Amino acid sequence: MSSPYLHVADFRTFLSGNMRPGVAVHTFSHSDQMFPAREVRRGGPVRVLTARRQPFPDLQFEQQGRRFDLNDFLTTNRIAGLLVLKDGEVAMENYELGIGPQTRWASCSMAKSVLSMLVGVAVREGAIRSLDDLASRYVPLLASGAYEQVTVRHLLTMTTAVSWDETYTNPESDRRRLLDCQMTLQPGAVVRHMNSLRRAGPPGSLWKYNTGDSYVLGAVMEAAIGGSLVDYLSEKIWAPAGMERDATWWLDSPDGMVLAGGGMSATLRDYGRFGQLVLEGGRANGRQIVPDNWVAEGGVPQIVSGSPVPYGYLWWIPPQDEPLHVGAFQAEGVFGQYIYVHPRERVVIVLLSARSKPSVVSRVELIDETFFAAVVRALQ
Repeated sequence: MSSPYLHVADFRTFLSGNMRPGVAVHTFSHSDQMFPAREVRRGGPVRVLTARRQPFPDLQFEQQGRRFDLNDFLTTNRIAGLLVLKDGEVAMENYELGIGPQTRWASCSMAKSVLSMLVGVAVREGAIRSLDDLASRYVPLLASGAYEQVTVRHLLTMTTAVSWDETYTNPESDRRRLLDCQMTLQPGAVVRHMNSLRRAGPPGSLWKYNTGDSYVLGAVMEAAIGGSLVDYLSEKIWAPAGMERDATWWLDSPDGMVLAGGGMSATLRDYGRFGQLVLEGGRANGRQIVPDNWVAEGGVPQIVSGSPVPYGYLWWIPPQDEPLHVGAFQAEGVFGQYIYVHPRERVVIVLLSARSKPSVVSRVELIDETFFAAVVRALQ
């Protein structure tokens, strides 16, 4: 029986970081109740994740001169789910805070990396003719306004140079104003709002993390494929990759556009299966679903105005001052959700966290990437 004190937080409270711990867990595990959502259907045989024969190694790592172990990390970082795959096998699977293998958990911005793979599918199939096409080729509304000269590539790498402040906790930020627009549940309102913004420079001249860019890219994708990204994800990835459970994805209105920059909800193991598909270069059920070089191109720092940025094709690049991270990339959600992919080491790590505040607000937890490096090192 659920506690009368638990409820799903409204999205303003969610982004502001004002959730109590129990409410955070309940919200992350029931996020499909926050906005209109559709199910991403699985289908076909489930990809079996077999257990690795070797026991998971004793894990030790340091931060600021102090030593920590696995239990410290799970406790301090409010980890609800942890999955480690090595060579496609389960090296570690752990559930805490009352969730289990059937629990669907909010992706937050990990959904952007799912969108990245769907763009790759559309490029391979010709629905997107070229990454250098103007976005307005697919969404004519964008032929004037903030996105007038923006290409699909600019959207994919967040180099649109549309003026933007992603601060979640500031009610006056661009991110929160986009949320206000999103909460009207009016079809097309999100894209119209984004196109009304001002520019900070020519497209391609600077990099700025911008959730609104990913929403616009979602609109471009739906126009290009002539349908919903929910159905496209089901047909092209979720079913052929052997997912175990249906997922869900938010819409801008009932039966409306997918809010492609966030709002997915899936199980720990299915996030792991997605990470493994990416690690294997984008092969699902023995078939290449993205261009051969898509993952390799998208999982490295992009060069903007002559300098590298910590971002690829909607994938974050972990700190490169740690040698073990070279070649790795990760999907990341602001409350501590991760899909860390390291193709050279054949490692995928999924974290589902239940932190009450966005990580960028108050970094009181252990550094997730330090833990990832410790796992990679221990499994070598």
